[in-house]
Amino acid sequence: MAADPSAAVLDWAEITQITERLARAVGADAHPDTVVGILRGGMIPAVRLAHVLKLRDVRALDVTHTVADGIDAAKTPHPVLRNAASLGDLTGLDVLLVDDVAGTGETMAASRVLLQAAGAARVRTAACVLNEINWRPSSGCDPGGALTYIGASCRGWVVFPWETR
Repeated sequence: MAADPSAAVLDWAEITQITERLARAVGADAHPDTVVGILRGGMIPAVRLAHVLKLRDVRALDVTHTVADGIDAAKTPHPVLRNAASLGDLTGLDVLLVDDVAGTGETMAASRVLLQAAGAARVRTAACVLNEINWRPSSGCDPGGALTYIGASCRGWVVFPWETR
């Protein structure tokens, strides 16, 4: 990750390395039936992972836990689902849930519950980057227990190449 006093700034080459590392870990475990990206930031790595894993079934989950973009943006009390229909029927599927960054872990946890409610037989989670500073120790588990796959870790805000600065 590139040096920046206020944030870890990732470039496309680093995203490629992270998603390839995640795809190897996922593939070594078992091939999922579908990839679900958390909108907005999780969709780009979800599509990238789907290509590397040779999966055509990619879906979106429109859930958010922040009220705005920006460093340390205010959070809603709980992750908010905005379009449940975007998932479709997941009955019996092995699902890989992807997000760009895991901060508190609450969005990923709430999303996992939504996928299970939609019928997923198995839900694995992948975060491109874990923000260790924002991880909530009160969650009762370490990130490795809540996230199936972690591409990279940092201690602070992360800026992805598809974001404006």
